[in-house]
Amino acid sequence: MSSIEATKGTTSQHTRIQPYTAVGLIPTMRGCRTRADIQYNLEEISHLIVAASWLSSLDLPVRLIVVPEGALQGFNDEVLDLDHVEFARTIAIDIPGPETQALGDMARQWGVYIMAQAKARHEAFPDRFFNVGFIIDDQGQVILKHYKLATLYPVEHSVTPHDVWDKWIELYGRSLEAFYPVVDTPLGRMGIMMANEASYPENARGLAMNGCEVAYRASYPHPATGNEFFEIQNRARALDNNMYVLAPNVGTYYLYPDSKTPIDTFGGRSMIIDYKGRIVGQNLYGGVSTYVAGPIDIEALRDHRARALHTNWMKDLRTEIYQLIYERPIYPKNLYLERAPYKHAEYRREVIDRQVKVMQDAGIWARPTNDTPRGER
Repeated sequence: MSSIEATKGTTSQHTRIQPYTAVGLIPTMRGCRTRADIQYNLEEISHLIVAASWLSSLDLPVRLIVVPEGALQGFNDEVLDLDHVEFARTIAIDIPGPETQALGDMARQWGVYIMAQAKARHEAFPDRFFNVGFIIDDQGQVILKHYKLATLYPVEHSVTPHDVWDKWIELYGRSLEAFYPVVDTPLGRMGIMMANEASYPENARGLAMNGCEVAYRASYPHPATGNEFFEIQNRARALDNNMYVLAPNVGTYYLYPDSKTPIDTFGGRSMIIDYKGRIVGQNLYGGVSTYVAGPIDIEALRDHRARALHTNWMKDLRTEIYQLIYERPIYPKNLYLERAPYKHAEYRREVIDRQVKVMQDAGIWARPTNDTPRGER
């Protein structure tokens, strides 16, 4: 399997998929100084799977475990504005590798599929790391890798495929599969849109246009959870595309494995949304290790897509019109083709301020009355 390939076939087309339970973990995570520190978080995940799977299976059988973004390594590259190259060499992982092997062992033990995330290297881009979502099957094999397309721009140092556009197209072509891989499984067709990716409706639509039925969306920080951004986005992406959205958040954050101060920087509100935008599983609290669970009914989703007259929206897309929206480039491609990602202050100066000016100069955004330069606010 190449770095973006997924098995896409008819696995789930001809065998009836019985309803099952999906469990989203809400783990306590510890930020990593080195790759070896990831072991602390793997142990946390292992223990949490035991409790979450046992109790959640008292309803429908647990077939899918979702491990939220940050659960393996934390977010220290972002919080501490770490050097990109140093992080790539000392903390980023390889997929597959020992860490995914450990998760694969858990998948085999419990007979489940696992969706998860890690900051990971890519063999074609030395001294760089990407934010990679991946899926492991119940035999412990990595069957899909998705490279995050929309980072948390002001602070996240991960490279995206758009940041190295020319090289990415050379490697993988210009297709939905190159950016929105979906894998066909006995649990339905699965895809990934991590965290800030789902802040943009286009990323959910890209997955859906590639056949996605069950989408991973985790994690999202407070105050965006408390002010309902997280819920609004999750429910809208599910409803717009008639697909399940699995959105567990991480729990308490220790900056390092030996830190004494626990901080809930993500604000809870983990949820599972069905294909009509309804919350079918929810856990509002996030300050401890816990979990969220909800039912997944793929047959009901497929029936709705096939028989609804109105609310199976995607059949009505007038794509010739919508293409006009995106004819003009906005965000610069190839931003990191020849250099490492910017640090926080550089990014605000070199990208954010310029992008606001692009929108204003194009007449798309009107300037506010008191248009004070960002550095003077």
